[in-house]
Amino acid sequence: MALVTDAGSFRDLPAPPEESGPDGPLGWQGYDASRARAAGRTGERESVVCGTASVAGTRAVLIAFEFGFLGGSLGERTGDRLVAAYTHARAHRLPVVPLVATGGSRMQEGMLALTQLQRVARQSALTREAGLPQIAVLRDPTTGGGWATLGAGADVVLALPGAQVGFAGSRVRPPDADPAAYTAEAQVAAGSVDAVVEPAEVREVLGRWLRLLSRGTPLDGGRVVAADVPAALGAAGLPGTGWEAVRRARSPRRPRCRAYLDAYFTHRAGISGDRCGGTDTDGMLCGFGERDGRTVAYAAQTGAATRPAGYRTAARLIRLADRLGAPVLTLVDTPGAANDAEAERQGAGPAIAEVFGAVAAARVPVTTLVIGEGGSGGALALAAPGNTWATPDSYFSVIAPELAAAILKRGPGQVEATAGQLRLRPQDLVELGVVRGIVTHEGSAEGPGGAGRGGRPRP
Repeated sequence: MALVTDAGSFRDLPAPPEESGPDGPLGWQGYDASRARAAGRTGERESVVCGTASVAGTRAVLIAFEFGFLGGSLGERTGDRLVAAYTHARAHRLPVVPLVATGGSRMQEGMLALTQLQRVARQSALTREAGLPQIAVLRDPTTGGGWATLGAGADVVLALPGAQVGFAGSRVRPPDADPAAYTAEAQVAAGSVDAVVEPAEVREVLGRWLRLLSRGTPLDGGRVVAADVPAALGAAGLPGTGWEAVRRARSPRRPRCRAYLDAYFTHRAGISGDRCGGTDTDGMLCGFGERDGRTVAYAAQTGAATRPAGYRTAARLIRLADRLGAPVLTLVDTPGAANDAEAERQGAGPAIAEVFGAVAAARVPVTTLVIGEGGSGGALALAAPGNTWATPDSYFSVIAPELAAAILKRGPGQVEATAGQLRLRPQDLVELGVVRGIVTHEGSAEGPGGAGRGGRPRP
């Protein structure tokens, strides 16, 4: 608690009544004595402490595990406290922050302890439906059902360095298991944790996440305003030919998504991982940022071929923004989806389908800017129908000109002409109605004969 809360801000939530027979529901001999010793050691009556507090100025419901109380295990009384904490969060429209340190379910309560995970999962689901964020901080250790519900079930998952994180605890793993796989750092690499945070930085990082994720507009009657179109950062003039458009979009001197994100946001925080075992930080950047005092979610391609984990992370981002009532900005810049054998084994098609579905189902507005290469369906998946814009140094095409020429059985000398026939230049895309307009360095968005969002009429 002291690590993350503002001084003097914590207030305990009332603990539910405790009802249990001698030695618990199973009559486990010595259980009452074990609980008494745990209470004497820790000063707590249960393995979780629940209350409200401010974290860097933002109020939240905190659930802190006391590992010294029977290994931070979950029992019936733990479940009662967790249900009460989540219920209080929804009643008062507060985010939930589990500070997890647990070995799993309590042996002395058998299946009644294990079924508390279902209660926790239900409360987490209700909180998601209410549009409230859940941000978990994983401490050492975070294992068993506590990891599989309160930890991994959160919207954003942070972890302390070196923390043991895994479904299997150290005493139940296979004897030849690599212990390095059960660490916070390994879970980041596997796409299950967003970031490892140093203890001295936890309050600041957690506070930033709470501010960003608590600013959304409730979707039950509230209207979410679309994100502004970013200003162009690269070349100003329009390309004369299709092949010139391709060359400019592929230029190593052209600004990439990091430059656009830095110029657009006051500050931002990234999510990482697809929660399915993969990451693609080389091909896709996702997260939330502050723009003119409000929160905007972003999914930005980096210019590389996007891998399946990148698409799944983007889909995760868009669905989270939709639940929280935050508008979404997508930046399109890829020669196409990764098409190597490993990408196919990782489910490239289903991953791209996830993004198409997330954009199509989003209730919040999605704004798209094509900042470089727009290569086929791997780029189109991120594009907002009816609200996609382009920079002067970009193109969007059904397929790369070289591949189009190969499919049409044309020689290398016909690639440039094929690029022209594809009508992939920004001005072609406007005339075809594929994009709404071309953005300028001043941030206006010019369409055919009129102005786009925030723009001015084109001369």
